[in-house]
Amino acid sequence: MTPPLVAGLLDDAAMFPPGLLPLPQAVRAHAAHRTAAHSAAVGPLVVAAPALAELPAADPAGTAPLAVTVPAGPAAVPAALAELGGFPLRALEIPLPDLDPGELPEALRRIRGSTDAEVFVEVPRDDRRAAVLAALGPLGCRAKFRTGGVRADLHPGEEELAAAVHEVVRLDVPFKATAGLHHAVRGSRGFEEHGFLNILLAVDAALRGGSVADLAAVLADRDAPGIAARVAALGEERTRELRARFTSFGTCSVAEPLAELAALGLLPGHLATDLPANHPGADS
Repeated sequence: MTPPLVAGLLDDAAMFPPGLLPLPQAVRAHAAHRTAAHSAAVGPLVVAAPALAELPAADPAGTAPLAVTVPAGPAAVPAALAELGGFPLRALEIPLPDLDPGELPEALRRIRGSTDAEVFVEVPRDDRRAAVLAALGPLGCRAKFRTGGVRADLHPGEEELAAAVHEVVRLDVPFKATAGLHHAVRGSRGFEEHGFLNILLAVDAALRGGSVADLAAVLADRDAPGIAARVAALGEERTRELRARFTSFGTCSVAEPLAELAALGLLPGHLATDLPANHPGADS
């Protein structure tokens, strides 16, 4: 049985920086993950819309469940859906390069009317954030937070991320994260990196009425044994409740998060063995 802590936690972003696995290799690795002991921990294969034309050759059976990112924004979604063909679509992930928040509700209504997949909107790190988040819940859409990347300036500080998590919990909007969540617990590896367990506990703090400052303190915590003990103490029911809010994160290594959780005593060891080779990091 897969613990609720990791069920569907890892969206397979093997093709994105810094991993950059070629599409055929990513498809093969994803297929191996979906038949392994840890398969229930693995979400969809994340593919950028411009790569969809190459997908039939890489996956002739058309079986890989997909999360499609649409870098050009909402206006490019119809073309991406047309390119998708018969591949199973789990999620759309849509940045807002230049979109005015006032135009977002109508754009999302059109998208929601064209697909049954979950729709994640990448929340901009600018003064549009509040308006974008406010638009998501009424339309049944979800948030996507970018939590890092290949440069230090792409990593939001704990105060910025705490404010975003606090707001999304207040609005009852589920979210995923992507990029920079290379490890379970916050640390410094060239530059500051958030931990995915810290984010889970920040959601818990928000649901318990914590302030933005309280959440920032949780996100800044580097005490791995202490973080692991707090996560273990949540219990299965509370963990399921938190995972309904923090649904998943994009990672181009399925192996590393599972191995870290096993090392922290939060995952049975057999779920972190015999993992296909992959690369650390994520930037989908």
